[in-house]
Amino acid sequence: MKVVNLKQAILQAWKERWSDYQWAINMKKFFPKGATWDILNLAEALLEQAMIGPSPNPLILSYLKYAISSQMVSYSSVLSAISKFDDFSRDLCVQALLDIMDMFCDRLSCHGKAEECIGLCRALLSALHWLLRCTAASAERLQEGLEAGTPAAGEKQLAMCLQRLEKTLGSTKNRALLHIAKLEEASSWTAIEHSLLKLGEILANLSNPQLRSQAEQCGTLIRSIPMMLAVHSEQPNKTGFPTVHALVLLEGTMNLTGETQPLVEQLMMVKRMQHIPTPLFVLEIWKACLVGLIESPEGTEELKWTAFTFLKIPQVLVKLKKYSHGDKDFTEDVNCAFEFLLKLTPLLDKADQRCNCDFTDFLLQECRKQGLLSEASVNNLMTKRAADREHAPQQKSGENANIQPNPGLILRAEPTVTNILKCSSGLDFLSCPQTMDADHSKSPEGLLGVLGHMLSGKSLDLLLAAAAATGKLKSFARKFINLNEFTTHGSEESTKSASVRALLFDISFLMLCHVAQTYGSEVILSESSTGAEVPFFETWIQTCMPEEGKILNPDHPCFRPDSTKVESLVALLNNSSEMKLVQMNWHEACLSISAAILEILNAWENGVLAFESIQKITDNIKGKVCSLAVCAVAWLVAHVRMLGLDEREKSLQMIRQLAGPLYSENTLQFYNERVVIMSSILEHMCADVLQQTATQIKFPSTGMDTMPYWNLLPPKRPIKEVLTDIFAKVLEKGWVDSRSIHIFDTLLHMGGVYWFCNNLIKELLKETRKEHTLRAVELLYSIFYLDMQQVTLVLLGHILPGLLTDSSKWHSLMDPPGTALAKLAVWCALSSYSSHKGQASSHQKKRHREDIEDYISLFPLDDMQPSKLMRLLSSNEEDANILSSPADRSMSSSLSASQLHTVNMRDPLNRVLANLFLLISSILGSRTAGPHTQFVQWFMEECVDCLEQGSRGSILQFMPFTTVSELVKVSAMSSPKVVLAITDLSLPLGRQVAAKAIAAL
Repeated sequence: MKVVNLKQAILQAWKERWSDYQWAINMKKFFPKGATWDILNLAEALLEQAMIGPSPNPLILSYLKYAISSQMVSYSSVLSAISKFDDFSRDLCVQALLDIMDMFCDRLSCHGKAEECIGLCRALLSALHWLLRCTAASAERLQEGLEAGTPAAGEKQLAMCLQRLEKTLGSTKNRALLHIAKLEEASSWTAIEHSLLKLGEILANLSNPQLRSQAEQCGTLIRSIPMMLAVHSEQPNKTGFPTVHALVLLEGTMNLTGETQPLVEQLMMVKRMQHIPTPLFVLEIWKACLVGLIESPEGTEELKWTAFTFLKIPQVLVKLKKYSHGDKDFTEDVNCAFEFLLKLTPLLDKADQRCNCDFTDFLLQECRKQGLLSEASVNNLMTKRAADREHAPQQKSGENANIQPNPGLILRAEPTVTNILKCSSGLDFLSCPQTMDADHSKSPEGLLGVLGHMLSGKSLDLLLAAAAATGKLKSFARKFINLNEFTTHGSEESTKSASVRALLFDISFLMLCHVAQTYGSEVILSESSTGAEVPFFETWIQTCMPEEGKILNPDHPCFRPDSTKVESLVALLNNSSEMKLVQMNWHEACLSISAAILEILNAWENGVLAFESIQKITDNIKGKVCSLAVCAVAWLVAHVRMLGLDEREKSLQMIRQLAGPLYSENTLQFYNERVVIMSSILEHMCADVLQQTATQIKFPSTGMDTMPYWNLLPPKRPIKEVLTDIFAKVLEKGWVDSRSIHIFDTLLHMGGVYWFCNNLIKELLKETRKEHTLRAVELLYSIFYLDMQQVTLVLLGHILPGLLTDSSKWHSLMDPPGTALAKLAVWCALSSYSSHKGQASSHQKKRHREDIEDYISLFPLDDMQPSKLMRLLSSNEEDANILSSPADRSMSSSLSASQLHTVNMRDPLNRVLANLFLLISSILGSRTAGPHTQFVQWFMEECVDCLEQGSRGSILQFMPFTTVSELVKVSAMSSPKVVLAITDLSLPLGRQVAAKAIAAL
């Protein structure tokens, strides 16, 4: 008989009662090679014929079972065929189908093309939906049976359904395939959720507790499928977290003016990557604030730390609260953190002593105001602390009993700043009652009184610290820039109004210089807007003011103004007994003073002027307005740098003359206050040049160290020794202090990013004890935040490729240092990638970039050019799997999700990440195994460990899709969860790659 179709062949087999293996042989004769059995829908045809009657046809079912066992038909075609059966009233047919599912539901696999693997995912999803419907129908039948008094049959079928559900869902591999199917077919998943709800309602009335419990377990497993990549990490069994501590110290010491959002994101990333519980996380933040405040040098630094602790950190916690799952939970966590903090009695006693107040009281009240603690919690905590304070050392002595505590002053300064800013620009802030008496509110004299008061004591530093900690310093400085601009020139003025204008110009100029030196010139400069006239002070600070890392050219045109103005200024300084004030254009005088000083210096050096004349001139410069002396010294500092050792004497002598105060009765108001701030400005300006020339100049003392973190490096010691020593001390201690942070920053500035990073990585690779390497990683990661972007580029673009491609260095990648380096590399990569769209911190912007290679030339955009990395790879690869140039590899071997997402590959970090993952891919595919292969495994494991649910558009998007199949060959990485984690499931191609890898496991 000639068979015309599949149905006829099956019917003939049934009529002639062929055995299963006879049927298989004859089928292969009837249907020669070409079309596969799945294309012919063999499984569906067999089931259709087997399920015609009220009970299944056992012979045809045996053919189907044989086809499944001999892999004639794929699992996906069988599952699809089963899920099309919907007459659940035929018990025997349903049970037969459940028996067939039992053959393979916990060992599904597919070794075909990616499309076939995606087909398996979809078929499994359909089968799950069918099982849920079948279970619901069985449960309904059971209820009907109970009512009719015949429960046994229904109960047996329900137990069978639940057993198959449990068996199917118990496999992690199946759940991973369902996870992919859910993303492929969102509507089908919605149907499953509806079926699950319906089943829950039916089973709620079920009297059998065992079946109900089994059903609940299955429901839990189904609901867990979308959350398969959620982090379920073990809580660490430790209480100290050096990274959080160092990050908070770094921010408080070097970046008070920075926005809170980047800090919040950095802290959240550390919390997630290190799996820190919230109460211990908040506790570590408070501990770092306490330590920073206690060890801060007296003066400005102490005020900055006070503002950071009481104004900025509560705001940071308010933002962290939004990341937590609920307000109530977070307030409980903050309360728990304070409970822990109260146990650190010696630390709190020390803070009370330093701040001359009940530190905890101020902190708790501030947290209550921000909604971080409830009233009851605050009262409870304050009672506990009060009991502890009774046993503390005596807090107040006769000397400091009357000194107002800094926390109280800072908290009062903050509303004053807000009030000043509420007023419109220019002089209108006089009308604010907090700044001065209403009687003088509209007169320059009244304003002068306010500014004079601000100069006295530590008022200015208090206001600046409060403004910096609350993100208002830029607006605050803008007020003074507007005032300075307003007072640069005057017309038709009396002697009195001229002196008031001179003082307003001088005080605002000195205040702005002080702000720039304390918080960085970035807070002074306005956003560049085309067409707008740049205020005088902004021009001066950009071109004329010496700063860390800025070398000025004394012959720059900015120091060479109109010669007639210079001549008249020289004549005025030389001939007058004192500086004239009426109709003086102060901005012109400030810009002309440099050229005037050059003329005076030349005259002095050539014997035209005697030392007495120089004294008279310098007295004239500093006698009325201190800002002229500041401008003169700014130029002299740039000038001295350019002179030979034997030519510097007279310039340095002139700086010395300008630095000392004028002892005369004929000075303007607030002279002593202005001299104090001028001395501080000059000391900062001259510090570099005085160190280079081994000169000492005594500046009028304010009674405290104005430059506490200056000149920390020991003289005559190689900086590499200093770096290794300071790192060893920090590692031994287990945490970084403010002084160490400044030393690391200086070394980074001096040695450059590559030198700094390379030497610290060498120190890490020397460690042989696991606990030391883990501590070193936490500390290094926080130290690298000094310039995370550039350090990451060097680490991933230079250091790691160098270690991985040089077989002589592979031994250094052994465990534990190798594991630690992999962890550090992933942490840096994730931190930089998550933040590199944002702005660099102010302390990072100052860094020179000349030691960083041009990443475009290192990793060229044009794939036809062999990159440096690829040449490195090919030089160490025995088999020529053509790594010398990306052009020689097929497109598919390097295709990654980032290319499909059209990520900007001109960005250096993106290029470095893409090339690093190409290198990882080549190592996994090469025939040589060793510590470098193990390192790659650790690196990928750490990537998976640090992943957050839904964040697959992270660094792993740069990994070529082909790497997935190579990775699953590594035993530690051959798990369905790992495959889901490392592939970008938002892309159809990503889902295909994942399905293929998982189905083959």
